[in-house]
Amino acid sequence: MATGFTVARKASGMNGLTAVVTGATRGIGASVARRFAADGANVVVSGRNAEVVRRTVADIEEAGGSATGVRADVRDEFDLERLMEVASRFGDRGVDVVVANAAVYHGEAGRTPLSEESYAAFDDTLRTNARGVFATVRESLPHLDADARVLIPTGTVAREHRSGYGTYAVSKAAVEAVMRGYAADLGQTVGCLDPGVVATDLTGGRGRDPDTIAGMFAWAATDVPAVDLDGRILDVAAWQDATGEE
Repeated sequence: MATGFTVARKASGMNGLTAVVTGATRGIGASVARRFAADGANVVVSGRNAEVVRRTVADIEEAGGSATGVRADVRDEFDLERLMEVASRFGDRGVDVVVANAAVYHGEAGRTPLSEESYAAFDDTLRTNARGVFATVRESLPHLDADARVLIPTGTVAREHRSGYGTYAVSKAAVEAVMRGYAADLGQTVGCLDPGVVATDLTGGRGRDPDTIAGMFAWAATDVPAVDLDGRILDVAAWQDATGEE
């Protein structure tokens, strides 16, 4: 939870920035990609399904935004290496924002106790959600601008004693540890965002509209003072307090 938060600067948009969003073909990722493009960023959209990636890019371009798509599986560091190389070709600053969003959940949310998880589900969830974030950031490093920001979604299941979230909760706890490690080691800003319950496939459509929550990611990408984001977990309340959003 964020405390003692600095009041955000006036929004400046993302004109000319290059942003990479993994898991950008649905849910929070798709909404964030559309919002970044609407705010003027050159957005690099990635996901596992090439056809859905193409459709997402087409939707962004039809709305007047700038986007390119790369099929990439975050379980494969060579896919991520290619993704970041493509992103680095925009402009002369390198990559300005990375949203390491791609994640999986095997089973029904709240009904997957850790004691009943299969080894296959455990392995794939950790490989996608935790190692995938590690690799996404790792492969972006040669291309990050000095002032770049890395944003990593998380959730309260990473920190709270809640039954039924199994390996997904474990993976989010690991993601937060990965974030802290990178924040300590890198010159760029690396932080986690906890958007609360968002209406996606994971929640069965319950929660905040992903398009609304995309505003939280735009705020973190441009307006949060680096000292308030680096190595920290910012929640919805911090965003609402700083911006007046509801």
